[in-house]
Amino acid sequence: MTRLSNATLDRVPPAVARPGYDRAAMVPGVVHFGPGAFHRAHQAAAFDTLLGDDPRWGITGVSLNSHGVADALNPQDGLYTLALREAETDYRIIGSIARVLTGGERAAILAALAAPATRIFSTTVTEKGYCLGADGTLDMDHPAIAADLIHPREPRSAIGWLVAGLAARRHAGLPGVTILSCDNLADNGRKVGAAVRAFAQATDPDTARWIEQEVRFPNAMVDSITPATDDALRASTIAAIGMEDTWPIQRERFTQWVIEDDFVGERPELDRAGVTFTRDVHGYEAAKLRLLNGAHSTLAYLGLGLDHATVADAMADAGLAAFIERLMREDIAPSLSPPSGFDVPAYIADILARFANPAIEHKLSQIAWDGSQKLPYRILDTLRDARAAGRPIDRLTISVAAWLRFIEHAAATGQRITDPLADRLLAHGGDWRAILAMPEIFADLSADASFIDAVGRARAALADPRGFA
Repeated sequence: MTRLSNATLDRVPPAVARPGYDRAAMVPGVVHFGPGAFHRAHQAAAFDTLLGDDPRWGITGVSLNSHGVADALNPQDGLYTLALREAETDYRIIGSIARVLTGGERAAILAALAAPATRIFSTTVTEKGYCLGADGTLDMDHPAIAADLIHPREPRSAIGWLVAGLAARRHAGLPGVTILSCDNLADNGRKVGAAVRAFAQATDPDTARWIEQEVRFPNAMVDSITPATDDALRASTIAAIGMEDTWPIQRERFTQWVIEDDFVGERPELDRAGVTFTRDVHGYEAAKLRLLNGAHSTLAYLGLGLDHATVADAMADAGLAAFIERLMREDIAPSLSPPSGFDVPAYIADILARFANPAIEHKLSQIAWDGSQKLPYRILDTLRDARAAGRPIDRLTISVAAWLRFIEHAAATGQRITDPLADRLLAHGGDWRAILAMPEIFADLSADASFIDAVGRARAALADPRGFA
């Protein structure tokens, strides 16, 4: 079958949107670490919109730990299909990614980072990819970081590569860049900036001083539900574009990207693609992390316990949907300090409608990944705020207990889970108190008797999968 590429792009049916610019004139101005589904559905699509008027914002992708994306996209000249899912699906060919490099292509990665045209290093490497400890600072004992500290010119970690690229720019006499984290990590710009500076200080103090003056780390918040690619999407994409696309991507039509207005030099005009620039991302970030992501994780663990497969399936369960709405309106919303003009009730209504969208087959099993990394930001910070304000925490502890039940079930049935702490969690699977005692997850709460007792009550209630009601 004919495959999507520059040579076949003109054969795509007129109903499918395609790049409205000369890709041969595109200049990569962004080096992006982690060109997975979310980046390709979200940030790459925004830059694709921008390229219609400004060819200087193409993307070089870097996949440090896998060849899959490179093997899929490079033979397609970086092109891929984005399916926008609602009652009807629209298809769009995205052309902003020029090529994808893999971790073994060290010289090419360094050349891309040190290219004069490069002005942004961006990342979607997930929370765990930054190698941060429970306190949010760089974990110098993390195996990847420890190895990079010994061999900083042969980095393995994203942080190591960011510093290597910055050092190369300094030595070449080039200006600094903006480092833009696009992961669901609270205060992501500040934390990544602190990690980069800490690593540089430990390996190259001169570069560390240069970073302080020449590099910016804006906070950012991103949001768009992006289900994993499956055979059904591949088949529908072939039908829509009339040829093979090895790795199409799908997401809901809704998308949100809020970026702190703190750039080195020229800022890309991403507001033309719907991006919000602001001086303070925190209010947007907290609303998204707590309301959407916190509800998502809770829905995943409770829904899996009820044998639901997708978010839409779980939201079709009236009792579960009602619990999630109460959690958002009564327990999470009071913890927010929203930006001026931000309508929290309307935002919650939008989220509930998005969750119920039957065109999005967002698997609960996917949302359940990496719970040890997600719960501290999505649930535990809200729980701490609720206790400090004297509000009840019963429904919030249900969220924690549902995760514990998920771990216990996996341990009892011999199932693997996707989590950087999987081995330890499964080893403790029959001892929920031992999991709560893990400070890298629960920090101050790990020794808090009243919190542990409250989680114990919630866990006991969930002996009945509908014990949340």
